[in-house]
Amino acid sequence: MPHYYRWVDAHHVEPTEHVQGAWLPNEQHMAPVAGMLTQALAAHEPREELTLSRLSFEILGVMPRELTEVQVRTLRPGRTIELLEATMSVGGRPVVRASAWRLARGDSSAVAGGLPEPMPHPDTVPVWEGMNIWSGGFIDSLQFRQVPGSEPGRRRAWLRTEVSLFDDEAPPTSPLAQFVALVDSANGVAARVDPREWMFPNTDLQIHLWRSPCPGWVGLDTTATIGPDGVGLTHTVLHDADGPVGRAAQILTVRPAPS
Repeated sequence: MPHYYRWVDAHHVEPTEHVQGAWLPNEQHMAPVAGMLTQALAAHEPREELTLSRLSFEILGVMPRELTEVQVRTLRPGRTIELLEATMSVGGRPVVRASAWRLARGDSSAVAGGLPEPMPHPDTVPVWEGMNIWSGGFIDSLQFRQVPGSEPGRRRAWLRTEVSLFDDEAPPTSPLAQFVALVDSANGVAARVDPREWMFPNTDLQIHLWRSPCPGWVGLDTTATIGPDGVGLTHTVLHDADGPVGRAAQILTVRPAPS
């Protein structure tokens, strides 16, 4: 089965052509990177009574599509709250630093509320070919559906992939990692301007979850904003097929594409 990564050993993964980014042909797209790091965080000293609820990814530089090292540590141990950190390095250089809060599980159904409106179910939404303006092996590995009424800068879309996050020899992948592996696509899905004329890569990805998502279709209810000083923001309400699960944000550096 096609896959994005192959574990070489406990701390190294080998990326395949399916992780190829959209801005540079020899880089890794941040979306599968985030999924891979989420799996590494989830597998680190796992505790069933805690759940990963906040994931923060700082992109420190270009992520070459080469042998990749991943190191995870516990920054703040605790009985009900725990902070983890994962560092991704290529060629001995850190390229992404991720942190994750684990919070205690509990029954809060009696006071649950404040949820955003659900998106139309993906089975009711037409196929969308609009992402063909982007290049790269990762975007090519995805299937898209767009909710009618969307437009540049404001789009509701569903996406999924038949490419597994890891090869068949790897331990089972968590549903959260499978879900997170598609979230960074929001910046391209809701592009406000043509990526052939403007560049707007994100330098981070922040994800907050109020419940654990299910694998499968990932729903992106996304708004892209560009300010007057070369900075933008992509903000997304995240959904699975059962409804909204959290929010994501990406800060953008905006500049004209090289002529």
